[in-house]
Amino acid sequence: MFTGIVAAVGKIKTVTPLEGGAEAGVRLDVDAGGLSMADVGLGDSIALNGACMTVVEKTATGFTVDVSRESLNKTVGLDTTTEVNLEKALTLAERLGGHLVSGHVDGLGVVRKFEPVGESHELVIEAPRDLAKYLAYKGSVVVNGVSLTVNRVEDSASGCQFSINLIPHTIQVTTLKHLKAGSKVNLEIDLIARYVERMLSLNKVG
Repeated sequence: MFTGIVAAVGKIKTVTPLEGGAEAGVRLDVDAGGLSMADVGLGDSIALNGACMTVVEKTATGFTVDVSRESLNKTVGLDTTTEVNLEKALTLAERLGGHLVSGHVDGLGVVRKFEPVGESHELVIEAPRDLAKYLAYKGSVVVNGVSLTVNRVEDSASGCQFSINLIPHTIQVTTLKHLKAGSKVNLEIDLIARYVERMLSLNKVG
């Protein structure tokens, strides 16, 4: 589990195809940036742009993960040398500053607007139709591993657009600063909303 509070911005240094042909995944060598590796062990989980990955090798300044083809097909930003938002798995001794995050990307959104508004930035993302029902005014959503609050939701035939206000601190300490209209982003819907839907669907069956 994670919180969606980015601990550091790292960088994917190399992307190496794994053996197995076109259906194989890749191995990523990641510079951890300001993320301390002192308490990270082999097998530990680290979220890269919101996608939970397992550490298979580590150094004092970085780590290596293997990303399956399935994960590559369901995410964006994990197949090229680029900056990534990093967060180590949550421990019971930490504050839950964001919200409960599983690190499982539910779908891809498309940035429709990213513009400064006063001291902040307005980020408008179009989400696919199957995720629209989980997005609510003042609800939580994860965008590229960052826990954010939804300010506005507008439904359409193809899905929905939701708006987020990004304060200067969030822009400064995450990779969201690099977004632009047309950028694809990893989305994870609120964990509680997922369970509420499951409970309501069972009630309908009964």
